[in-house]
Amino acid sequence: MGSVTGSISLVGYGLAAIGPAIAVGLIFAAYINGVARQPESANMLRPIAILGFALAEALAIFGLVLFFINN
Repeated sequence: MGSVTGSISLVGYGLAAIGPAIAVGLIFAAYINGVARQPESANMLRPIAILGFALAEALAIFGLVLFFINN
C-alpha cells in the first residue's frame, strides 16, 4: 500500500512542477511582448515579471516539499 501512495505523490509532484513551468513561460512571454510593444515600460514591467516568476517557482518548491513529507 505504501508504494501506491508514493507513486501518487510522485504524480502530484510532477503536476506541481509542470504547472509553474508553464506559468513561467507565460509570464516571460507577456513581459517580452509588453517590452516589445512599448520599450520604455521595461523598468516598470521587470519587477512584476520577477515577482510572478518567484511566486510560480515557489509553487514547485512547495510541491517538492510535500512530496518528501508524504514519503
